[in-house]
Amino acid sequence: MTKRRTTNTQFNREFRETAVKLALAGDKPIAQVAREMEVPEKSLYAWVNSWKKRNQKISQKVTASSEERLKQLEKRNKELEMENEILKKAAAYFAKTLL
Repeated sequence: MTKRRTTNTQFNREFRETAVKLALAGDKPIAQVAREMEVPEKSLYAWVNSWKKRNQKISQKVTASSEERLKQLEKRNKELEMENEILKKAAAYFAKTLL
């Protein structure tokens, strides 16, 4: 029989991260992962929720900066397309004058 941990036991950061990764892997319900790792269900649910909140904020920041970068690239793309059209017209003009 395995020794059960008490609810007062402090779990180190690495252990919590591993537990969250296993819980989020989707193969097993969080309750089952908690039992297998001998962690109170309530604690594992709290760790998972905390992880989701932290990563949602990070995701929002990345998305915002990605959108800004996309706008910059779209603007630059339009500028380059206009320059390309001007160069095509200039090339056609000079080709006519040389003939």
